[in-house]
Amino acid sequence: MDRLEVSVAVASEEALAAADLVVVVLQEAGSLYMKKLSIFFFLFILLGCQNYGQLSVVTNLPKLLDEVSGIQKEPNSDKIWMVNDSGNKSELYRVASEGKIEKTISINAKNYDWEDITSDDDGNIYIADFGNNNNKRKNLVILKIKKEDLLNEDGVEVEKIQFSYPNQTKFPPKKKDRFFDAESLIYKDGLLYIFTKSRVKDRYGKTMLYKVPATKGEHIATYISDYTNCSDAHCVITAAAISPDKQKVVLLTHQSVFVFTNFKGDDFFSGDIKEHTFNHISQKEGVTFKDERTLYITDEADKIGSSKLYEFVLKD
Repeated sequence: MDRLEVSVAVASEEALAAADLVVVVLQEAGSLYMKKLSIFFFLFILLGCQNYGQLSVVTNLPKLLDEVSGIQKEPNSDKIWMVNDSGNKSELYRVASEGKIEKTISINAKNYDWEDITSDDDGNIYIADFGNNNNKRKNLVILKIKKEDLLNEDGVEVEKIQFSYPNQTKFPPKKKDRFFDAESLIYKDGLLYIFTKSRVKDRYGKTMLYKVPATKGEHIATYISDYTNCSDAHCVITAAAISPDKQKVVLLTHQSVFVFTNFKGDDFFSGDIKEHTFNHISQKEGVTFKDERTLYITDEADKIGSSKLYEFVLKD
């Protein structure tokens, strides 16, 4: 998975005013005590400003989750299942909302490029091992972990749902046709839905929607439709989630979340679409519904900080 080096400073007028105050205090006070007090005050104000409009920081995540790529809230619980992407261990983590890892489950399958997770109505977990940066993979797979195995902290076996795209014939295709990376997965009514990620310059915002049965075996995915938002690199689709009542689907980018409602059947792009823009850009890669109107969102760590868990309230 690409590591996007994004560092965006967002500060309120109050934070800037506090910074000016610190400078004045440091200039006028020579004592070590006053310097320490001023620095502490400045850091307190900065940390208090880690809210970006409706997007608010819940907690920093532990270093083990610096490359968190997929999240799924556990039903009737405040716990969240999380996975890391390629280059990390084949492990599934149960994380409390305050950021503590409470359980680690070893998965008996290689982490080629785990990019998202979802769950079905019975509580089974599906891990999307279909990250495909160069569009040349032929071993795309979704790993199913049975609910009862989530109680087991030892290595667990998985069922493999293998698939291919019906409209990909070259591995890799020409650069202008590289639409077969994917980082987003949801479950609905016995089917798994895949939203692709574009690798095509000036067409980064395009995503194609496919579905496969949520059953073990080898499948050819069924193409449904496609949608395009903007075109720059921050427009790529990095995660998906479906609301508990199945009436809303959200797609995440580095800078916003798209909400799809009033769709016909399983063509999620056929209804109403609303974009909620964050006052913040980072490598956001995980999204799940906390409740019908609130999202949990995660990003990967950058060079100067840890990965974070956010909350975002969907307002009309």
